[in-house]
Amino acid sequence: MNLSLGYSPCPNDCFIFYALAHGKVANDIEWQIRLEDVEALNQLAKQSVLDVSKISYHAYAHLIKDYVMLPSGGALGKGVGPLIVTKETLESLSNKRVAIPGGLTTANLLLKLSQPDDIKIITLRYDQIMPAVAKGDVDAGLIIHESRFTYPDYGLQKFLDVGEWWESTTGHLLPLGGIIAKRSLGEETLQRVNKAIKESLEYAYGHPEETKPYVAKYAQEMSEEVRQKHIDLYVNEYSLDVGEAGKAAVLELFKRAEERGFIPKIDKQIFLE
Repeated sequence: MNLSLGYSPCPNDCFIFYALAHGKVANDIEWQIRLEDVEALNQLAKQSVLDVSKISYHAYAHLIKDYVMLPSGGALGKGVGPLIVTKETLESLSNKRVAIPGGLTTANLLLKLSQPDDIKIITLRYDQIMPAVAKGDVDAGLIIHESRFTYPDYGLQKFLDVGEWWESTTGHLLPLGGIIAKRSLGEETLQRVNKAIKESLEYAYGHPEETKPYVAKYAQEMSEEVRQKHIDLYVNEYSLDVGEAGKAAVLELFKRAEERGFIPKIDKQIFLE
């Protein structure tokens, strides 16, 4: 069986999928792997290009008819949220220009849930946001991934930790993204795919040194210290299995987004059981 698989070049995804991409996981699936930025993956899923893909939970809410979320491989937890950063001290983002890493990112959904309705959104690739804030092209930036570790290097300051806002407001974990697969693959194949992803992560936990060259290959100019911080933060027990606490967090996110009209009504089973 041949299946297409998309994930990001970020350290957490490369760590999780190293074993699967290198034939360390025993299954009879031939994987066609594609590495793309998370918003590019969101857009590819929107076009039903990939059989299995990392995706933002925000994007998934719009695609739930054709895809189901797998329990393994996701990014969800505490202290994992996006940050809003500024160059100058601001009292409010009302009527300010805010750069975001993509309209379908969970970060953008959280921004809309937490901030005034009159902010002026400018979409940039995630790695272009901090330079734009530093140059004054925008008033604030919504940053994700390893940027939460490096924004002081750009002379920027934290306006809000959106993850902390979510956790203190709701009492839930913060769901960022997960692995979706086409419902049309059928129950048996979906279970095999989920098992392969879980086993790939278990292999990485057992052989962390072996994963490092693969992680470093796609980590742009990130230092080894930042790469490891990234993995330690975004890969956790909920990456092995989202669990009941994780499922409850996703339900809360979708409920709040539905109430504000940011996503369509959810009328399908969210997770593969």
